[in-house]
Amino acid sequence: MICLHHLDGSPFALNADLIERAEATPDTVLTLVDGTKYLVAESLDEVTTRILETKASVIALAELIRFDRPERRHAAPGKRRTFGGLTDRA
Repeated sequence: MICLHHLDGSPFALNADLIERAEATPDTVLTLVDGTKYLVAESLDEVTTRILETKASVIALAELIRFDRPERRHAAPGKRRTFGGLTDRA
């Protein structure tokens, strides 16, 4: 979810995974996959930055949780696993 504002300043949260298209016309219009449109106060750059930051924070949190699990602390040394082109040591 990303936090945005309607043009009147009222805040709302939007599931960024449902955004199909974002346009600056000159106001920022977000079109969802079901065709619903939202006119938001944030610029196109602000919306895309919030989406990228939100997705990055989810991935970073998942990595912290994965490496914090007790079974990861006692894994056999030297064993390597690959995740999307990244390699870690178990």
